[in-house]
Amino acid sequence: MDTQDLLASDGYALLLLGLGLAFLIAGVLPRFLVGTMLSLPIVLVACGLLLGWMMPDALKADPVQHGVLAERLAEMAVIISLMSAGLKIDRPIGWRRWATTWRLLAVTMPLCIAALTLGGMFLLGLPLAAALLLGAVLAPTDPVLASSVQVAPPGEGDKDETRFALTSEAGLNDGLAFPFVNLAIVIAATGLAWEGLSEWLLIDVLWKIVAGIGGGLLVGQGVAWLVFRLDRRSTVIDGAVALALTLVAYGATEMIHGYGFIGVFVAALIFRRMERGHEHHKELHDFSEQMETLLMSVILILLGAAIVNGLFAPLTWQAMGLGLFFVLAIRPLAGLLGLIGTGIPGQQRRAIAIYGIRGIGTFYYLAYGLNNAGISDDEGRLVWAISSFIVVVSIVLHGATAPWVMDRLGTGPK
Repeated sequence: MDTQDLLASDGYALLLLGLGLAFLIAGVLPRFLVGTMLSLPIVLVACGLLLGWMMPDALKADPVQHGVLAERLAEMAVIISLMSAGLKIDRPIGWRRWATTWRLLAVTMPLCIAALTLGGMFLLGLPLAAALLLGAVLAPTDPVLASSVQVAPPGEGDKDETRFALTSEAGLNDGLAFPFVNLAIVIAATGLAWEGLSEWLLIDVLWKIVAGIGGGLLVGQGVAWLVFRLDRRSTVIDGAVALALTLVAYGATEMIHGYGFIGVFVAALIFRRMERGHEHHKELHDFSEQMETLLMSVILILLGAAIVNGLFAPLTWQAMGLGLFFVLAIRPLAGLLGLIGTGIPGQQRRAIAIYGIRGIGTFYYLAYGLNNAGISDDEGRLVWAISSFIVVVSIVLHGATAPWVMDRLGTGPK
């Protein structure tokens, strides 16, 4: 369905109906899923499968054909989720306080990227650029779908190391995977030429990370000063502030050619440091979490519909085997290697290693990479297929087991 058909009277009414049902499911269903092995993401994907089967002509979701739409929709979901994650972290930033996070970023994520890159090249026959893109897009723990294993809302404590590690990892590695995505784009354009690689190192690694951190610091500090100063004089609309903080941090950081994902998360952390006991923190977090859930609902229903429309068609046994091996072995082993010597108890260490949930951040990076890299449609569809397969496996496996595992660890519900 093209844009003109979608905005026609029947198509537009169908769009509104679909959005309304997605939002209704997101708003009502979670309370009925407590104590079951079903999670909201599992149900949403199932609803997408059902709708795609019932209305194959009306709901034609193709992320390759509609790459820009897929990129922007996933981008908005991720930045809202990063704001929510940053606002609920009570632990001050520090080298020792965040030691688990730094290990997951410096050891676990690169190991995952390297393993998937090699698997893509030698098992799937992908060229280096496409294989590296596959590794980069699947490296980050997703801040959207990982909410079930994240810390509690602001002020409710994040002393539990398992939830803190997964929350902080999801907040930062969504930005730190970007250099590897950009490296895949550079290799697709120029190969391994030194000129391209040196520019990538200076701009995509050094400048954009520093600019992302600096932009987030300035925006978070500035918005916090303005909000808490105004609050003494007049009423502040928390929902508007949450959106403003998210969009200003992202837009301003991108304007100076920094990584906006890093900017948003850092801005949220800095905002959280100001007036720590103020009720605004919880209100902003709650609004961001609600927006995150609504956007997630739309994306996962579209994912289910895309599967019906042939998203998994390029999958081979080798691709599915690599996907399962990544979820069941590569990420857990890389996580355990990254956590050696931390002193974290064994059960918690295994939970942190295993529950690196893949999700909507993968879709953003993949759409962005394919929209900007010279990768063929056939290779792009194969990467979409295996990436989406891994996300679905993660949604089902992690979604069904996370509440039980967290309860066994004594962390309780979020």
